[in-house]
Amino acid sequence: MAGAGSSDAEAELRRGFKALAVTRPDPAGAVYEVRLSRPAQLNALSPDSFAEIPRAMALLDRIPAARAVVLSAAGPHFCAGIELGGPGNPLTAPPARGADPTAMAEGLRRAILGMQAALTAVELCRKPVIAAVHGACVGGGVELVAACDIRYCSRDATFVLKEVDMAIVADLGALQRLPRIVGYGNAADLALTGRRITAAEAKEMGLVSRVFDSKQELDAGVAKIAKEKSANAVLGTKAVLLRSRDITVEQGLEHVATWNSGMLRSNDLLEAIKAFMEKRKPVFSKL
Repeated sequence: MAGAGSSDAEAELRRGFKALAVTRPDPAGAVYEVRLSRPAQLNALSPDSFAEIPRAMALLDRIPAARAVVLSAAGPHFCAGIELGGPGNPLTAPPARGADPTAMAEGLRRAILGMQAALTAVELCRKPVIAAVHGACVGGGVELVAACDIRYCSRDATFVLKEVDMAIVADLGALQRLPRIVGYGNAADLALTGRRITAAEAKEMGLVSRVFDSKQELDAGVAKIAKEKSANAVLGTKAVLLRSRDITVEQGLEHVATWNSGMLRSNDLLEAIKAFMEKRKPVFSKL
């Protein structure tokens, strides 16, 4: 059944997407790339984007060969935020004549919850998701990368939360995730001022882990992720990290003890020990 599920997921990926491109840059590699692919619109997040991001993450979650996912973007900029004024956008659609304000509010609430769920799908993907940011990363783009596990960028990258300048409250996760990533003070600075920060400042506050001199070096750097790592160990580490984030240290320790009691005795562990003793690279099993 697992093999059939994997084949179905790969076939679904090949059918393609409207707002994304999903590829496996190295056919023998363990890294898949999910690329925002609307460069003419500066990769602004459209209704198609919000529908396809969770679909792509769910499919990659089912493919054993995918041990890590790189989230990147086509064109000169990473993401211009949420597309405003596009067709089908519930945030900017004019109200129907005589519409009930309460019903309209509930409809908008459901639309926001749906967009939140789309970005949360990145966080909930069992595989680690690495954001590779270049150029401008604005508003919803920042909220998208905040849902990733690791964030890298090129030196030309800039980050800005523009919602406060648009007279709205950021509602796709920035106000919830950024304080955990960069601290409350830095998150408040970004959210309340709407100021643009450089790659160097993003690195200093912890928004990104590494800064590369160019997009080419960024692409080469993220391509090295997930090589020669046990898929079971990587997935388990992400799961425990996410769970431990929202509980006490004592509860987190109990959780990882329970996790390892069931997962520790793996073939990958035996292979890692054997490879270490034989002074060679380990060959880990697929999921």
